[in-house]
Amino acid sequence: MSESKYDRGSQDIGNIIGLEHLNVTVPDQGLAALFYVTGLGLTRDPYIDFGSFNMWINVGSQQFHLPKQSPQILRGTIGVNVPSLKALEERLTRLEKYFGDQFKNTLFDWQKDDKLIRITCPWGNRFQCSEQNISGANSLGISWIEVNVRSGNSAGIARFYEEIVEAPSQCAKGVCTVNIGRFQELRFRESEATLADYDGHHIAIYLGNFSRPYKRLLERGLITIEPNAHEYRFQDICDPESGEVLATIEHEVRSMYHPMFARNLVNRDAQQSFLNYQAGADAHIGQNQSGRA
Repeated sequence: MSESKYDRGSQDIGNIIGLEHLNVTVPDQGLAALFYVTGLGLTRDPYIDFGSFNMWINVGSQQFHLPKQSPQILRGTIGVNVPSLKALEERLTRLEKYFGDQFKNTLFDWQKDDKLIRITCPWGNRFQCSEQNISGANSLGISWIEVNVRSGNSAGIARFYEEIVEAPSQCAKGVCTVNIGRFQELRFRESEATLADYDGHHIAIYLGNFSRPYKRLLERGLITIEPNAHEYRFQDICDPESGEVLATIEHEVRSMYHPMFARNLVNRDAQQSFLNYQAGADAHIGQNQSGRA
């Protein structure tokens, strides 16, 4: 049989099936709702209710979890794919116009570049929003999360994910990129700046093979919590060769038997409003299929 003309390896995915949520605490649920729902155009989960203690925000197949506490800040940037940068710009402009007083004395800011919009939330978390052009990628979701790390640490971090987690990773120009599922990435960017102390924020990931990484983490004393059969957690990312801690961010590791796996999340079409209401256009349906800009 002759060699295939297709690159079959390009269809492989690593052991991390998906990055499901980022958890950062916020001190003000009302202001958080204005930012994430009114400004970014995302959707508060209508089914899982925490009252005023916590808020889950749906963004395509991913979520932001926002428990009410002192603010936590990711030491990096969150990449969010949106259906329309034009619509996002319009929402942010309206947010400033009608709710600007509520954002005074906060870190809220945004600026539009050629093909993206950079946004800072009221407490300092940074977002980079763009329109995804990869065929098959959902037009709404968390595309990547980037964490700043000390200079010289990216190669060891790549080894950790390759050897411990079984996730394909690459290093180039001081950035370690960890492949997640089909269209997501976890990035670690080397920085000369002084990094803030880790404050407890976390990410949630799903693994195809759940037990092998667990055994390797356990052998190294890296498992921090084991709440149930479907989940364990670790915080420190260590060089597999030296054991040196290279970065810290809690990973909520879930198996594909976790009851939340592949949960169907409700997402609204953020361009739908009382003033321009279109019957049947309430839901966001993915690949810009609504016909809206």
